[in-house]
Amino acid sequence: MPPIRDKFVIHSKAVVCQDVDLKGDINIGPGTVVHPKAAIFALVGPIVIGAGCIIEEAVIIVNRRKDIMRIGDNNLFEIGCRVECPSIGDFNTISTRARVHNTVRMSNHCVIGAQCLVVPAEDETLAEYTCIYGPAADRRIWSGRGQVQEADLRMKHAEYLREMLPKFNRLRRSDGT
Repeated sequence: MPPIRDKFVIHSKAVVCQDVDLKGDINIGPGTVVHPKAAIFALVGPIVIGAGCIIEEAVIIVNRRKDIMRIGDNNLFEIGCRVECPSIGDFNTISTRARVHNTVRMSNHCVIGAQCLVVPAEDETLAEYTCIYGPAADRRIWSGRGQVQEADLRMKHAEYLREMLPKFNRLRRSDGT
């Protein structure tokens, strides 16, 4: 396997801390916030991260497929989660220490609960508003109530982080600098 060539495209409005581990071909969209100690690895194919995402500490995002891994807009990756799914829609939440395998595709407004392990035997696409929770990874469909309030709260959260993180961390710019 040839060595991984690092190529980072970080939008000027994105906030990416200096001590983030980036490997491979990665494109980070406007307004996205990447906390220190996060790791994003495009081992085989590239990763494209949309606008307004929040990637917290110790998050690991890995693309092991040749296809482009697309992460939509306004997604929240909480502390210590590991995500390998090739397609993630918009407004999803992957909670603390959850793991999502590369056989899963997420649509919009899905929630993976804390410490849930989502590893289906064959390729699966989660329907919109799917919630996975509990130690047995039980599933249900969210009614969508409170969706506007959640979106507003996430926007305020991202705005606060874009203001505060540069005060206490050095930032990374495009092309590995």
